[in-house]
Amino acid sequence: MPLKPSEILQALDQKQTEFQDFHQTTLKVLEKYRKALSKVAQQPDAEITKALIDHHNPGGRPLEALGDSPNWIIPSKLKWSSREQSLEWVRERLMGITTFAVDGSQVYPSKDISIPIGMVQVGWFENPHLPLGSYDKDVRLEVLSPEDLKPQDRSTPMDRLVNMHRFRMEIQRMIEFMESHTNRSDCLVFLDGSLVATFAEKFDAECRRFYVQQLVELLQASEKFRVPLVAYIDTSRARDLVQLLHCLKRLPEAPSLNDAAFLGVNMDWGDRTPIFKCDRKGENSHQGILQDYGDQADSIAFTYLKTHEGPPARIEMPIWIYEAGLHSTVLDFVRGEVIIGGGYPYVIETADRVAVLQAEDRQIFFRLLQEWAEKEEINLRFSRKMISKVLRRGN
Repeated sequence: MPLKPSEILQALDQKQTEFQDFHQTTLKVLEKYRKALSKVAQQPDAEITKALIDHHNPGGRPLEALGDSPNWIIPSKLKWSSREQSLEWVRERLMGITTFAVDGSQVYPSKDISIPIGMVQVGWFENPHLPLGSYDKDVRLEVLSPEDLKPQDRSTPMDRLVNMHRFRMEIQRMIEFMESHTNRSDCLVFLDGSLVATFAEKFDAECRRFYVQQLVELLQASEKFRVPLVAYIDTSRARDLVQLLHCLKRLPEAPSLNDAAFLGVNMDWGDRTPIFKCDRKGENSHQGILQDYGDQADSIAFTYLKTHEGPPARIEMPIWIYEAGLHSTVLDFVRGEVIIGGGYPYVIETADRVAVLQAEDRQIFFRLLQEWAEKEEINLRFSRKMISKVLRRGN
């Protein structure tokens, strides 16, 4: 049955006090952190550095000078009277610059099929931003057999194993691109997600090691081949600067507050924060994931960049980009992609469209799977539910 709007509104009304209490509490904490930021932003850099000496994992450590940035905001001073003017700025920055992104889609194993089987497809978009409009879009797929879906730890869900295969394929394709564009500072690879695998802290040891290994290999490849890499997180829940302020000013704990929430109010489009080194502690009593990164543990820098009317996006990059003095240029590349995409990087958005598996694609996969199993005399059974709802739907 469809949802009843009247019942939803009634249920919300019953919880109205709880929502209001949460809102008011959050506002009070947010105001304390904003006031603390205003004060800390006036402190000399040397004073902040000295204050952090005895702090282990303060969240973020300044790389750029903070003293000349009120409220830790570096204005871009980018304003245009028309979209055509902004696109002209993009053409000046991105002409001949190759941007690259990869995304993936998957078919998970189903209890409606007698044998564990899945599929992963990754798609990529390579855009050299040339006048003739040439670009490369393509896909690569992998069928996952029962052997591929056999975890070392029996508690690992098969869906997570599929996600891991997808992640591996995405990272490998990025590394392939970097290797084929060695020493090309006129390229930029986008990762849709974070370079810091905090999400894996709660996973079993095998999965945790897997995600760390993949991201470490990506970081190493970017540095080895000298190809710039940025991780773009549009809706970030990271709290590195919250933790930094907490350390500097002994503020109350604020588990519901994130960096983007208290930074965005002072930012205009294109503005960014100074660049910090990520020095994050673990969440919820877990060991911090960066401790597993080995020689890459201190190699991730981040900033917040205002790219649309909402809170700023978090941008992460290998620290070698900052040390090489390429960060300002790279961030202009990001701004350009965001302008083309109308608030989100066009290259990531396009890679997603290339990679996505539609309902029709899944139906084709299951029909081909059934025909192939019959030809190979493999005892593969589909539930009546799947036969009626999927396999015959395309007939």
